[in-house]
Amino acid sequence: MTTSDDLKSAGLRHLEALIGFDTTSRDSNLALIGYVENVLRRHGVPSRRVSNADQTKANLYATIGPAVAGGVVLSGHTDVVPVDGQAWTSDPFILTQRGERLYGRGTCDMKAFLALALAVVPRFANGNVARPLHLAFSYDEEVGCLGAPSMIRELVSELPAPLAVIVGEPTNMEVVSGHKGISTWRVTVKGHEAHSSLTHLGVSANMVAVGLMAQLRDLAESLERHGDPAPLYHPPHATLTIGLMQGGTAVNILARECSFVFDLRTPPGQDPDTIMAPFLEACAREDGALRARFADAGVSVVRRSATPSFAPEAEGAAETLARRLAGDNGPARAVPYAAEAGQFQGAGFSTVICGPGSIEQAHQPDEYLEVAQFERGAAFMARLVEAMS
Repeated sequence: MTTSDDLKSAGLRHLEALIGFDTTSRDSNLALIGYVENVLRRHGVPSRRVSNADQTKANLYATIGPAVAGGVVLSGHTDVVPVDGQAWTSDPFILTQRGERLYGRGTCDMKAFLALALAVVPRFANGNVARPLHLAFSYDEEVGCLGAPSMIRELVSELPAPLAVIVGEPTNMEVVSGHKGISTWRVTVKGHEAHSSLTHLGVSANMVAVGLMAQLRDLAESLERHGDPAPLYHPPHATLTIGLMQGGTAVNILARECSFVFDLRTPPGQDPDTIMAPFLEACAREDGALRARFADAGVSVVRRSATPSFAPEAEGAAETLARRLAGDNGPARAVPYAAEAGQFQGAGFSTVICGPGSIEQAHQPDEYLEVAQFERGAAFMARLVEAMS
């Protein structure tokens, strides 16, 4: 019989190992993937990597138990955000318990869920389950959900149709059935350098960029004014923010180049391409005007990422299962951040988000997970074993 205490003990051992791998998104995650492969191999479970183009990062998926339909996918990302410049009071890559909290980068976002998923592997590998467990671990979620799509394509073609996908982002072990989508763009303005007193002999990339950014500010204000008055999402409207700006070389030189990066977060039902079309048309007009003056000037726009939104499913199989396992009879919930759930849903999988920890601790210095949350996650996994037996 599988008990939550057994899973908690095994999960803590895995969590200690997983925190020890620095899988900041700018770096490789292959050491962690190798650890997962070894865990699976010890239980006779084959797995498959789905690597990026230069083989420096990999997704991993595996099936534990019979190769039949009706299984459950436990999905999570292996990468974490940087700790640069943050004031940690303990080593972020050593799991540290202080009181009833577990500290370390990724404890809540989201290596605790991965650790619990690994803890349950032996229970599915012993041959006493009727339906399989599928693991799906991704890379580069934190920089735009870039890694999962290539793995999801293989899951669609390779797996017997699963009943549900559970994405273990931190939700305090409450079931979440929707999230906003996120699209990000980089705009680069090329000007023509001249002395700042001779504005007729050049064009400042900074001045052009300021005008374009003002259009985005106006768009953000318009989106806020037209938000849903009875929202499931908070805030109840699409949001647009400019996160990075860089431009110019000296105060007395018309800037040669200026770039800025912005993100647009949209609830289900709002199309980011439609929202952005007028701005992109304005960029194209500005590009033509600049090129007509100087051959080296212009405006370019590059879309960096496009993660779809995740919409609640009416009587969805994943939500029904997850609520039963979590003992959750609360109201429908949605979150403003983006995750990989929308990508799984877009591929045809019934999907839900549910995992230990609070998003309020994610990305923070001294990121932590309450021990009680880890225990709730272990109880969830124990009930999953019973449900699939």
